[in-house]
Amino acid sequence: MPTTHTPAPQIAIVGAGPGGLTCARVLQRHGIDVTVYDRDASADARNQGGTLDLHADSGQIALREAGLLDDFHALARPEGQAQRMLTRHGEVLVDYRPTSDEDAAPEIDRGQLRTLLADSLAPGTIQWGHTLTSATPGPAGNHRLTFDHGVTRDVDLVIGADGAWSRVRPLVSDATPVYTGVTFLEARYDEVDTAHPAVAELVGDGNVFATGDHKGLIGQRNSNQHVRAYIALRDDADWYRATGIDLDDTDAVRAALLRAFAGWDERLLVLITDNDGPYVNRPLFVLPAPHTWPHTPGVTLLGDAAHLMAPLGGYGANFAMLDGCELALALARHATHDEAVTVYERTMMARAAAVGDGAEALAGVFGPGDRDRSDVPDFAEAKEQYRQGAAAYRSR
Repeated sequence: MPTTHTPAPQIAIVGAGPGGLTCARVLQRHGIDVTVYDRDASADARNQGGTLDLHADSGQIALREAGLLDDFHALARPEGQAQRMLTRHGEVLVDYRPTSDEDAAPEIDRGQLRTLLADSLAPGTIQWGHTLTSATPGPAGNHRLTFDHGVTRDVDLVIGADGAWSRVRPLVSDATPVYTGVTFLEARYDEVDTAHPAVAELVGDGNVFATGDHKGLIGQRNSNQHVRAYIALRDDADWYRATGIDLDDTDAVRAALLRAFAGWDERLLVLITDNDGPYVNRPLFVLPAPHTWPHTPGVTLLGDAAHLMAPLGGYGANFAMLDGCELALALARHATHDEAVTVYERTMMARAAAVGDGAEALAGVFGPGDRDRSDVPDFAEAKEQYRQGAAAYRSR
């Protein structure tokens, strides 16, 4: 008598960021087929942004489950954990220098992390050049994905790892990102040690953070003699339009920023005056927390699609990777997708709710007046918490 073959359920991840790629890697390590769709043409088709500190109690746990922790440490910069915090007048509030064996939150460039994860997947796993235009529910909890070039795919489980403006999110929630009132203007400095020695000295091996009077200057060391800075303003998201400034006019933007930062210490203003290339306007949005939704068969979210947070504390990428890891493990350990997703969402939502959206902290950091030593976090204590959290997680 002939036997019938039941095809394996089709799992699709929309978004090839750290969270989506981690999920795919852990799924494949457990013998589960998955396809990842991303709008980029390749892993390095565009600038991936700055550096990430991967915490021992989240991002590094995900990499361990992915079998990539040693590869990460080979690329990471432990010295990048250095932190300097200053007032707008140049007074040093804290100058934290990590020990040579500090591994609680080493830094890695976003591009390096994406390449590490993407290269670990089976060939053909990532379908580059696929921009999702719609996801339509079908019978029995499946979904039809439609991409910009007319390609459609019917899948049994769609995982939205497609960031702040997720096209998968509307399947489970009507929540949309809201503007925090703070905008970052990104600037870059190449060959910094030789071409921009004042910037190199200010930023050091890690990060420098100066705030006051609703504004801030943040510099972060990346690999290969590269520094990235974020010039923070509390203003409208499109502040430049009200003043008639073209963002492509670097000189005009610089002049406006120097007016806004009048009175700041000259040593800090090199982050405004010495950049290579134009500024990039990056208004900060969050999903109001807690963001929850009723269990919906055949779909779930991870990372920024599920819990978009302000970039203070470094939770975003770390939580996205842990989300992806835990979702993959749940799918490997439970008999049905519904069971797995229910377990995953319960844990993920509680973790994100405990941290919140970060908007209140953002308002405090970029509030009126100047910060003093009482406002400065204890970096050594934070790193010890990462280590303790990692030990607790492993012992579960």
